[in-house]
Amino acid sequence: MIITIAKSRRGNDQKFMATLGKPNPYGKYWLWTFLAAPAVYILSKYLNDAISYGQVIHQTGNWSVALLSLALAVTPLRRALPFAQWPKSMMYHRRALGVASFGYAVFHTGTYLQRKWGYGYIWKEGVAPDLLTGWVALAIFLMLALTSNDKSVRMLRKHWQTLHRGVYVATGLVFAHWVLTAFERQTAYICLGALCAIESLRLIRRHQ
Repeated sequence: MIITIAKSRRGNDQKFMATLGKPNPYGKYWLWTFLAAPAVYILSKYLNDAISYGQVIHQTGNWSVALLSLALAVTPLRRALPFAQWPKSMMYHRRALGVASFGYAVFHTGTYLQRKWGYGYIWKEGVAPDLLTGWVALAIFLMLALTSNDKSVRMLRKHWQTLHRGVYVATGLVFAHWVLTAFERQTAYICLGALCAIESLRLIRRHQ
């Protein structure tokens, strides 16, 4: 089996990672089809009045958080399970997961703007903590999405890693937005706890 070596970024994530097998040249198209399918389904249902505005907001938000959490979990799971093959394979798709998470966040935000558009109305809601956290998170994710390509990595060099550490700030804001806007907060706390537990594997591996 051929081993493809891909160079990682600085810090503990700058080590060389091995992806077992050559990536399937058509694999990314299947991946993007899979990631886009829920969005197409949600949009089609909404345009046909089969689901409500609130359901679209809820579902797109859930998909965005789920994909974001999965992207963040890849590295700590790879470190905690060094002999497992699937975390190494997931490293190849981590960037796509992050970009897809941003896409669902844009869908989430676009639905809100379409429904609430009005003179001054969005601004008045936007300065409240529950929505301000979401807007700031979206702005950070926009910068990360625009630089999630090889050209940006080459141009920014060591600054690329510093910029992309902002994902942790944005993630914290996302969960704050979720907690502040949710009718039922228990799910948000459970997801946050699970993500923190997985991320703590980074620290465990460093001290071994």
